[in-house]
Amino acid sequence: MSLDLASLTFLLVEDSAYMRTILRTMLQGFGARRIVEAEDGASGLEAMDRANPDILILDWVMPILDGADMVRMIRTPNNPFAYIPIIMVTAHTERSRIVEARRLGVHELLSKPISAKSLYQRVSSVILHPRDFIKTATYFGPAPREIRNRQKIWQGAPGGEDGNNKDVTAIG
Repeated sequence: MSLDLASLTFLLVEDSAYMRTILRTMLQGFGARRIVEAEDGASGLEAMDRANPDILILDWVMPILDGADMVRMIRTPNNPFAYIPIIMVTAHTERSRIVEARRLGVHELLSKPISAKSLYQRVSSVILHPRDFIKTATYFGPAPREIRNRQKIWQGAPGGEDGNNKDVTAIG
């Protein structure tokens, strides 16, 4: 299935001009026509006000204001862009970063080096599978995704010890 991205506005926030070119070229190849670029989180926040983007793609590690700090500023209930789908790009994919991205309220994580296929999958995911937002005392962001029929490995799990439980385990 091919998505029509021509009507969407993308904001790319990436300090590397080379990476911005790669991301922009891929998005254009997918049919995107409105792509706004910024070189750090501070200019990215300014660009959000001007461009009113539909999807935000940003790097994690940047000078001045990094991607994590930018997401923290966006994911506040009173921010006009609080509900924007966010795809975070990073070369650092250790478990702690993945957990932190989930806690920040990132929709999708994209590891470098990126491929056109992986970028398209992330863009498709935020468009075709929108997630409700939740607010708790410590979190505001997209609801965790669900994994259905995940077998519990500990005894006494809901659904019995036979491995046939039907409960849902949520992850980000």
